[in-house]
Amino acid sequence: PAFLNRSNHNWKTLARRARGAKTWHRVVAMGVSLLLQKRLAASVLKCGKRKIWLDPNEVNEISMANSRQNVRKLVKDGFVIRKPEKVHSRARANLYAEAKRKGRHTGPGKRKGAKEARMPVKVQWMRRMRVLRRLLKKYRDAKKIDKHLYHQLYLKSKGNEFKNKRVLMEYIHKAKKEKMLEKTLSDQAEARRQKNKAARERKVDNAASKAGKKEEEEEVVAAPEPAPPPPPAAKPKKSKK
Repeated sequence: PAFLNRSNHNWKTLARRARGAKTWHRVVAMGVSLLLQKRLAASVLKCGKRKIWLDPNEVNEISMANSRQNVRKLVKDGFVIRKPEKVHSRARANLYAEAKRKGRHTGPGKRKGAKEARMPVKVQWMRRMRVLRRLLKKYRDAKKIDKHLYHQLYLKSKGNEFKNKRVLMEYIHKAKKEKMLEKTLSDQAEARRQKNKAARERKVDNAASKAGKKEEEEEVVAAPEPAPPPPPAAKPKKSKK
């Protein structure tokens, strides 16, 4: 053909024209051009022209369709079909990713960039802080820790005291256990103080009651007996003169 004359065109132009010639031979059947029908079908089915299949046995009827409405009817009859999407399997990619999770394909030959560029320390810090703070917020909302312990652990997390969530959870359980033990001991001490106070009050009351009884007895003993009545006075004798 004339378009294959290398003296007039470069190889890119030749390849492009060859592709156009192949498309033309594919669309033209029995001397009838179906380019218009293919373009209308691509517009109706909302896809590219290369995704349109035209029934080669119904060329005459397809060639008579010169509007989108007619093309819709052909689609409904099954003379014009949208080709299915080609399968792009992820099986090999999934196998590779699974192996990489196990630690394969991560040696020095597979690494591009420095360690800090591949996984910055700042990104690791941000992720760790978000994990720890999310856990603290969850525990506080669930009433597992109070606001005072929350604030204390928040500052400890910021101070790089917990390297992961497991360490933080262990610290929380230990702190809650110590707090419960301290509360139990304080309650016992308070109960002991109340008991001793009550005992002292009873002792004071008993001592006071005993002292009152003793005073009454002493008063009864010390009371003087009533004096006997004085003897009657003797009458004076009359003197004899």
